[in-house]
This record gives sequence, structure tokens and C-alpha cells, in this order.
Amino acid sequence: HMTALKMATHLSYGRVVLNNLREAARKELREFLDKCEGSKAIVWDEYLTGPFGLISQYSLLKEHEVDKMFTLKEGRLPQADVKNVIFFVRPKLELMDIIADNIRCEDRHSRRDFHILFLPRRSLLCEQRLKEQGQLVNITLIEEYSLDLIPFDSDLMSMEAECAFRECYLENDQTVLFHVAKGLMTLQALYGTIPQIFGKGECARLVANMMLRMKREFAGSQNQTLPVFDKLLLLDRNVDLLTPLATQLTYEGLIDEIYGIQNTFVKLPPEKFAPRKQNESGQDLPTERKKLQLNSAEELYAEIRDKNFNAVGSVLSKKAKIISAAFEGRHNAKTVGEIKQFVSQLPHMQAARTSLANHTSIAELIKDITGSETFFDNLTVEQEFMSGIDTDKINNYIEDSIAQKEPLTKVLRLVCMQSVCNNGLKPKVLDHYKREILQTYGYEHILTLNNLEKAGLLKPQTSTRNNYPTIRKTLRLWMDDINEQNPNDISYVYSGYAPLSVRLTQLLARPGWRSIEEVLKMLPGPHFEERQQLPSGLHKKRQQGENRVTLVFFLGGVTYAEIAALRFLSQMEEGGTEYIIATTKLINGSSWIQSMMDKLEASLF
Repeated sequence: HMTALKMATHLSYGRVVLNNLREAARKELREFLDKCEGSKAIVWDEYLTGPFGLISQYSLLKEHEVDKMFTLKEGRLPQADVKNVIFFVRPKLELMDIIADNIRCEDRHSRRDFHILFLPRRSLLCEQRLKEQGQLVNITLIEEYSLDLIPFDSDLMSMEAECAFRECYLENDQTVLFHVAKGLMTLQALYGTIPQIFGKGECARLVANMMLRMKREFAGSQNQTLPVFDKLLLLDRNVDLLTPLATQLTYEGLIDEIYGIQNTFVKLPPEKFAPRKQNESGQDLPTERKKLQLNSAEELYAEIRDKNFNAVGSVLSKKAKIISAAFEGRHNAKTVGEIKQFVSQLPHMQAARTSLANHTSIAELIKDITGSETFFDNLTVEQEFMSGIDTDKINNYIEDSIAQKEPLTKVLRLVCMQSVCNNGLKPKVLDHYKREILQTYGYEHILTLNNLEKAGLLKPQTSTRNNYPTIRKTLRLWMDDINEQNPNDISYVYSGYAPLSVRLTQLLARPGWRSIEEVLKMLPGPHFEERQQLPSGLHKKRQQGENRVTLVFFLGGVTYAEIAALRFLSQMEEGGTEYIIATTKLINGSSWIQSMMDKLEASLF
């Protein structure tokens, strides 16, 4: 039970208590479980277990008679002496086929009831599929669990919809936008109507329309909650295709780039964390990867996560001195009172020491990579592209990377970045890259290249004018003099490049988007502003010095470096705005590019 308490306290610190969102989700879950009377087994769609863990530990499920948990796979369900079997699944047709198979393999005499809980919505298509398989009759309850936004930290929510960008921009499937609108309605029910909605991009426009329509449908019921948010900003990911392609240079961003953070957890190579175990003949035994949770509940992590990596080392060494001085303090404890005082602080000191040891190890692992020649060369090319150098011709480093068969995602990130920073590539440059990539990595990647073109990431230059330099200069996206240790501008998160998405957010707060109309027109999609009427008496009287609160919703994914930049703006003395961040998915350049990759089946050739 302790973990459940510890788990959520950090969600209660911020300006907006996101723990209320988590509690509402837990309540809905309890109510569903109580509908299935008696003992239960849950069969999990594996993708859901990670995000779900942020809402509820096993203890909550156990209190509601969940005795067993299995992973959804074909064939017979494992033995379990329970009255109910509940499938927790996303509404995907291929999962319905597995459920039908599970039920088909069930014993004739079995007395178990089957139920389906769809996250986040039930789907007629899925129910139709079960009917075709002849199994719909065997399902007792079909419900939906509208877990749209999951609180990841005190200022961060994600839907963890992994295909959101792909669905919106490649497949023209707007289902996820409907989930976004629903999620925002849930937020407004908890935190009050958001008086102003701003947006940029096609998807942003659609979400705002759906929200306004849903509000009209609920016209009878006035939301009497005092608004917590002053503004909502909806931003399409494709308004800023450049930022995710750049290598993130904050501590948290680099951990994600190198090891991948999944639902606040990271798995790290064990050698820095565990003593090597050997067998009789003295060979090293393989050790488990070290799994750590990363969030603001850990003081040290909260302090260093958003710093540029070059500023992390000095913080860690300062901390080391403080902690060893604290442990030395035991020699000065003479009286019983002083000894008791020291002992009472021990658990906290030991936790701090463990935390420091972990982050020192992670920082060493990262330093090995960022200190390498490969990392430096790659970063140099990125920075040249972002500052507008040689974006219109074939790049030697990219050619060499292809020739040496470097990972394809790395090559695609660079080629896409060159294309974005040049507003498309000259046909002969583009064809050259495509040919080299297909010859080296295989012709099955032709689909991937088509996807990247469709998404606007890798495309031929259509107009003769490259407007990226205008955008770069007007929005001050490239800063020459940056201070990584004590930053005075958001560009520190990429050591020189200020993320376009966050610059737009910053300018919306002050002086407002009217000042950049021309540039907004150059970026894809409409920009707009809507106002939502509040019932009388709910208009906020702002206290002297009280910050405004803006919810920024990234449609199609956000990176940790962008989150760091928004947190930096929240902390600026004269900023006057605090930002809460929501997204369809936490992404980095590689996971983003991978979501757009397609392999042709070999059998086609």
C-alpha cells in the first residue's frame, strides 16, 4: 500500500493537481471491477500494462478480487479458478481474433464469464468482428474505460497513443483526435472550462471543433467548477517537424535518445550498477538490465532532468560533497537528542546517496557516448543544417553514414532534417539520397521513404523559395551565444536551437501571435482563437503576482527537450505563465521515424 501512496504524492505538488485526474481514473476502474461480481482474472493487451501502471498498482486490483493476470495471446487461457475473465484491450481487430480464439479453446464445462473492457473507447467494428467469429454471444459485459490522458508527472500528461502521428498525417484517420477532444472534456469537467482556446494546424482545428460541438451537446449542464487553466494551446506536430529530428541535449532527453524511456521507466546496461557475477570457470554471467523509474518524486532527478547535459556534472559533484558532509555529521552527534536527530534523517540521507550513485552511473554511461567522435560529428551536421549552412547540396557526412551502413533511423533523421531546413530538397539531391538508401538498406524501404514524403519530412522542393531562413530569423530559432550552465533562453535544450513549437508558445503569451502573422502563414495549417463562455461568477480574479496557467497540447507527440524548454519558461521570473503539457505520445526522433517505417513483405518480390 505504501507504494501507491508514494507513487502519487508528486502529482499533488504542481499548480494543477494532476492527482485528481489519476483519482478519477482509479474510481472509474473500481466501479467497473465491482460490476463483475466474484473472483477475476485479467487478460492484458501487453501494450497497455505500462501506461496502466501509472494509474493503478496491483494492490488496487487485488482489493477488487483480481487473483490472476495473464498476457493476451492465442490458444488456451492459463488455468485459473476464477468466476470472471476480463480482457483489457485496445479496440484493435487483430486482438478480437485472439479473444475469439481464447474463448473457443475453453472447456465445455467451464463456468467462467467473459468480459471486455475497451480502452479508451468501445468499437462497433470490434464487436462486429467477434460476432463474425461467433463469439459475441459468449461475452457478458462489454464496457469502455475512458483512460485518455494519463498523468506522467506533476505537469505532464500523455495519451500514449503510439500511432497518433501516423494515423493523423499518413492514414487520415481522425479517431485519435476524437479521443483528444474527449480527454479535454474530461479535464474540463475536473478543472473547469478553459476560457480561451488557441490553435495552429489542421488537427488542432478539428479538435477545437469537436470540443465546441461536445460543449453544445452538454448545453443543459453548466460547468460550475472555477477554471484552473486560463488558456489551451493546441499545436499540430507537423507545424514543427524539425524539433523531434534534432538530438536532445538535456539530461532526460539524452537518456531517452540513448536508452528509451517507457512510461517513466528506463532500462540501463547493468555493468555500472551491479557487481559482475561469474560462474565456476570465471566467465561473466549475463545480468539483468537495471530498471529505474524517473520522475519528479526523486528530488535529485527533478533538479537535473531539464538541464543541458554539460551542466549536470557540476551539480552531481556538489551534491556528492553535501551528502558526504551530512554522513560525517554522525561524529558530531554527542547527546542522545543529537543522535536521535541524526538517526531520524538517515533514511532520507541514504535515499539521497542511492539516487546520487544511480545518476552518477547514468551520467557516466551518457558521457561515454556524447564524448565520442561519432556523436560529435553527427551533432555538427545537425547544427549546420539548423543554422542554415549547406542545406541545399548532397552532404558528405550523410553519404559516409550510408556507405558505412549506420543505423537507418540515424540516416533518415539527418536526411529529413536537411529537407525540413531547406523547405524540401532539389530533385537531384533527393533522388540521389533515395537511391543510395535503397541500394544500401534494401528496396523494401521504398514504402518508408514514401511515408516520410507524405508526412512532409522528406520532400522535393516545390517552390523556388526556401522560407526556412525567414522563419529561423523571425522566430530567433538559432542563437549563437548560449549559456548551458545558467541559461537565459530556451535554446539551451539543443545547445543553440530554440524549438519552434516552444517559441510559438512563448510568443503567444507575450506579445501575442499578431506580432508574427507573416511567419504563422508560412507554417502548415490554420491558426485560430476561440472563446468559451463561462457561467457568470466564475471569471477568475487574478491575485497580484499570480501566474496564468496554459495547457499546451501537442497533437502527434512531444520530446523531453521541448518539455524542458516549457518548464524553463514556467520558471522564468518575468514569464508570468505556467505551462502544463499534454500530448498524444512522448517521442524522440528515432521512435518517431520508426512509427512511420514500413517493411514490404518479402513475398512481394
